[in-house]
Amino acid sequence: MDKVPMTAGGYAALAEELRRRQQEERPRIIQQISEARAHGDLSENAEYHAAKESQSLNEGRIAELEDKLSRAEVIDIAKLTGSTTIKFGATVTVVDEDTEEEKAYQIVGETEADVKSGRVSITSPIARALIGKKVGDTVEVKTPGGGKSYEILKVAFV
Repeated sequence: MDKVPMTAGGYAALAEELRRRQQEERPRIIQQISEARAHGDLSENAEYHAAKESQSLNEGRIAELEDKLSRAEVIDIAKLTGSTTIKFGATVTVVDEDTEEEKAYQIVGETEADVKSGRVSITSPIARALIGKKVGDTVEVKTPGGGKSYEILKVAFV
């Protein structure tokens, strides 16, 4: 059973989603199913079939969340403060050497990755290129759109 690395914030978000799905969504869907059953013939009851489909999707997501949370390895980023080497949890500010555009990325677990908000998965090409590097280093990242070159400006553990 492989451990799934994640930040404390990512763990809390998954735990909250699990709580909401179990305690709010599940009873709401059960209520929808019982209301649809009251309408009669189930073979031609679209509301019933939609509610059962919704229940199936919700239960699948609950199982997925329970699995991820059971395998979670929560990494306390606060304990990494003072490190100058990039590792899991680091927020790295880089500058694109072609466009001079600055970007900041936090390296997080796969379950919490969201590129639009600056969180990249530890398995992503940019994170793999950054791991182990320090401020001032230049990294080459192979992307689907071609190679990119970044200079590391700042490393923080926030």
